[in-house]
Amino acid sequence: MIRGIHHTAISTPDLERAVTFYRDLLGFEQVFTSAWGRGTETADKITGLKNSAARVVMLKAGNACIELFEYSNPEPKTGSLSRPVCDHGITHLCLEVRDIEAEYHRLKAAGMVFHCPPQKMGGVSATYGRDPDGNVVELLEVNNPDNPMALNLG
Repeated sequence: MIRGIHHTAISTPDLERAVTFYRDLLGFEQVFTSAWGRGTETADKITGLKNSAARVVMLKAGNACIELFEYSNPEPKTGSLSRPVCDHGITHLCLEVRDIEAEYHRLKAAGMVFHCPPQKMGGVSATYGRDPDGNVVELLEVNNPDNPMALNLG
């Protein structure tokens, strides 16, 4: 029985920079850190990699967790900072916010790049921005509690 989504994982070339963004700027709480070195058989089996090595930080906000990985082996391929959201793969991470205008201005002032200011669409307001690695982070404010997007996240 599937109970729900536990976390989303993001691979980054700079773990400290990613933690600073998600923890210090977006307000996620750091839950734990971990690491494994080359030759850790269990990690290689799970990841499907050979001689993998990585550092890990788990962060949590509300009912959602983000797991950040910085692999030192094997050598990761560099991703595009402007990968279009229509390309295959995870397209974005959505964060429900209160007062989207204030959050948009706060994050923009801190250097986060956005595609546009918040846009109203029926009972929600939303905008897409980018984390330091180019991953898309959506800010979503549900303006109507009867909207099906109102998931009662607390």
